[in-house]
Amino acid sequence: MTDKKDIVSNQKKLMQSIDNVYEMYIRMLALLVDVTEYTAHDALERANKHLPTAEDLSPNQKLLHNRFAVILKENPEYVSAVNRYQVNWFADPELVKSIFNKLKTTKEYEAYLAEEAEETLESSKEIIKFIFRKLLLKNQNIIQAFEDKFINWPVDREVMQGMIAKTLKNFTFEDSFKNKLTPISADWDEDSKFVKDLFAYTLKNDDKYQELIAERTKNWESERIALMDTILMKMAICELMNFPSIPVKVTINEYLELSKDYSTPKSNSFINGILDKILNDLKRTNSIKKIGRGLIED
Repeated sequence: MTDKKDIVSNQKKLMQSIDNVYEMYIRMLALLVDVTEYTAHDALERANKHLPTAEDLSPNQKLLHNRFAVILKENPEYVSAVNRYQVNWFADPELVKSIFNKLKTTKEYEAYLAEEAEETLESSKEIIKFIFRKLLLKNQNIIQAFEDKFINWPVDREVMQGMIAKTLKNFTFEDSFKNKLTPISADWDEDSKFVKDLFAYTLKNDDKYQELIAERTKNWESERIALMDTILMKMAICELMNFPSIPVKVTINEYLELSKDYSTPKSNSFINGILDKILNDLKRTNSIKKIGRGLIED
């Protein structure tokens, strides 16, 4: 059994790792804003050239006034989060400059500047999507900066990308105060409790769940069972036994999906087979209590 102090300590680390995903999201939004704002720095540099051209003296600064970027940086949620995480990409100005200079060479940016129709909030998002998907996510210096800051970047970047995409979709109001940033979950108060409880119950009953797995994997050498498979099965058993409102089928399907993303190619069928046997054992001993009809059927 895991010591209670260890559970509390590791629980805090878990919640911090989840907050890191949100910080990653805010930092990426801030980088997008800073790229648009670099337009002004670029204009100043060009104007201060030894022999500036007419274009240098009067550059197109359309991106500086991009509707999405302007509305985002005036959003109080965004401003608060940037301050909380102390985000400042201009501490490394060459990084932002390199992105902007790369952007200037693209046909997409050229087309954006040439567009004569008045920019709307929706139309302004297209160049932002391009900068995000084709420049930021493919730039090795940007990737390195995030990897240095966030140890789980390789895994969490997909979640962050989804949050950015949802923000672009959901920012529909010209009034900055009406738009909402993308939360980690739709109901974080409830979901955070679930995460903490699942974590604590799984650790607290680790030995018990290990025995259940061992009983059904006697013909397997322990070294051949992937560690992630064991962790996922323990979490699934915990959910089956301790969360009465979650249907059995939902639990099984969720952990099979997780195995596809986080474990080996053969894990899905292996976990499915072992959990099926353990589920039958738990049913026989009446160890699964569910609230509501049909929740126990798999």
